[in-house]
Amino acid sequence: MFFISIVKQYERAVVFRLGRYIGTKGPGLVILIPFLDRGIRIDQREVVLDEPAQSSITKDNALVDIDFVVYMRVVDPEAAVININNYTRAVRNMATTTLRSVIGDITVEEVLSQRETINKRLQEKLSQETTRWGVEVKAIEIREVVPEPDIQNAMTRLLTADRTKRAEITESEGQRQSAINVAEGSKQAAILEAEGSRESQILEAEGGRQAAILNAEGFSTALERINEAATGASSNTMGLQYLEMMRRLGEGESTKWIMPMDLASIAGPIAGALEGLTQRNSDNNSGIDQGDHSDR
Repeated sequence: MFFISIVKQYERAVVFRLGRYIGTKGPGLVILIPFLDRGIRIDQREVVLDEPAQSSITKDNALVDIDFVVYMRVVDPEAAVININNYTRAVRNMATTTLRSVIGDITVEEVLSQRETINKRLQEKLSQETTRWGVEVKAIEIREVVPEPDIQNAMTRLLTADRTKRAEITESEGQRQSAINVAEGSKQAAILEAEGSRESQILEAEGGRQAAILNAEGFSTALERINEAATGASSNTMGLQYLEMMRRLGEGESTKWIMPMDLASIAGPIAGALEGLTQRNSDNNSGIDQGDHSDR
């Protein structure tokens, strides 16, 4: 005579015969021998453990209440039956003690700001312990963290002070940037003004230099012309003086003349002077003739 049991798809039957484990059966029909075999059903679906708020003390001695949720499932029915009396209760207690251990290593600010990190650390530590029970912890999620009232008031004041500080920093940063912009604009204006003044001075100096060059060139040209005129006048004057001297000598009673210079050197100026006198006389006679003809 046999006892027939139906094991569902998400279940497994851990079978003992005379108290000795003989195997895990299912899903489907499982045949057991009455009074000899005993089967224990294990649900392998994922289970959600909703834990109430747990009081924990942080590293900086702040008291916080934390409630969390544990997601787990049985992956080894044999270990879940043989190695632990009540795996659900064991996972609950292990999760609570692990949570307190993790919270005790961090500050209250980190508890409030690093939930994801805390969740991962809890899952890793809890999985290391529950593996021997045939249970796999899928995830742990912290739902709410409630510090004690004194901590909440202090955090509120700290948050207000931090926001005030950031507002003042932002305002001062804006004022500093504005001052920098004004100073930069003044510097650029001064640079442009200095460059304009320098360009103006350069142009003015260049104009002065060009004017000085032109004045010097004109003065040099004038000097050259004056020198040429003075040279011609000096030569003609000396020729006339020589002629006057010779006339006076001719009027004297002496029959011998001693000349202190070479006659050839004064022949040219004398000839030039005579030619000039001849040309002027010719011009004067021409003017007189023309006047006579016009009267006629």
